[in-house]
Amino acid sequence: MRRRRVGVCTAAVVAAVAAVTAGAGGAQAAAGAVTYGQQERLTHGVDLRDISVETTHGVVQGHVVTVDLRDPRVRTDLLTPGAVGARSAVSQMADARHATAAVNGDFFDIDETQHPGVTPTGASVGPEIGSGRALKAAVPNAQRFGPAMPVGETTRDVLGVGVDRRARLDTLTLQGRVRTATATYPLGGYNQYALPVGGIGAYTADWGTVSRGRAVCGSDTSRAAGCSTDTYEVAVRAGRVVGVSDTPGAGAVDRGTTVLLGREAGADTLRTLRPGDRVRVDEHLAPSATRVPYAFAVGGFPVLRAGAPLAGLDDKTAATRTAAGFGDHGRTLRLLALDGSAETNAGLTVAELAAVMLELGCDDAVNLDGGGSTTMVARDPGAAAVTVRSHPAAGVERPVANGIGIFAAG
Repeated sequence: MRRRRVGVCTAAVVAAVAAVTAGAGGAQAAAGAVTYGQQERLTHGVDLRDISVETTHGVVQGHVVTVDLRDPRVRTDLLTPGAVGARSAVSQMADARHATAAVNGDFFDIDETQHPGVTPTGASVGPEIGSGRALKAAVPNAQRFGPAMPVGETTRDVLGVGVDRRARLDTLTLQGRVRTATATYPLGGYNQYALPVGGIGAYTADWGTVSRGRAVCGSDTSRAAGCSTDTYEVAVRAGRVVGVSDTPGAGAVDRGTTVLLGREAGADTLRTLRPGDRVRVDEHLAPSATRVPYAFAVGGFPVLRAGAPLAGLDDKTAATRTAAGFGDHGRTLRLLALDGSAETNAGLTVAELAAVMLELGCDDAVNLDGGGSTTMVARDPGAAAVTVRSHPAAGVERPVANGIGIFAAG
């Protein structure tokens, strides 16, 4: 497994991009080098550097935050707007938590056209863990937003940092049950904007106030499929059913209450319950790569694993990108955000993004939400608020579902 230090100027990425795009079956190759600007120390263990990448389709500007996870004064966490079904600007989320630096995170439910009359939730595609607590699970693969994933990847893919301060790529799978007096049923969703057909989802106070109606739209094979009219909700508090409804609800879920929403077969199951019936709901996000609990985890699809780009990465569509990756056995975290001018000028393909993250010293990396969502913010030493260091595509920040925040103590 190879290691690199970020240098002043190198052409190594040229060969890397050429190799990645050739492996993806494409003909594009970079024509220049990666140039690194002067390094800026934001705080102990956290540095910021501007970069430019010369490719055959233009020069792309970007920004890289490097985090030394060995430094006990530095930590990472998920940034959220305060609810799963909500959006906020990265700068607002960072300032609310007094973060030193941050980038936007996962792709999210933004579509206003496929299901007329149904409010987009703003909720992210993949799992979320913040401050060591599971906030949501992943939607079905066919219900995701974003570029095509490599073969074999899933909406359950995450980049996370464990309580051992090591970054990892992992998958987080929902393991949950709804237990009644007569039977036990699998839980098909947890605070997510889309449920599997025939499934039952659980919604808690972390979901927020947005309608749960989007959760019964689409199917296991198409995000654009219609909305089910065969639905049923059950509210559970202190282990007993306290309310029922024929339609998905909206508004805040009280702390200590869990709302179960079923569609099709899941709705039939919930219709057997009556107020006062005993019900127990259990949920857990199970990792596949470690037994170490995660301090935070955010959804994103992998582009690098163990020092090698994934096969089949898109090498045709250049766009503004956000990425997160790590090297040094998970001890060095890097966050990359491209300038939004790339949206109309050049940008990077996903294959090129993998090559750039490899050049930056990452052995593993994920592609995060890009385009108008791409945002990097940083706080100057002693400053009361962060400033936006990237150049958002529309000239202003797009509200997003979540972000990766970097925090420093002392």
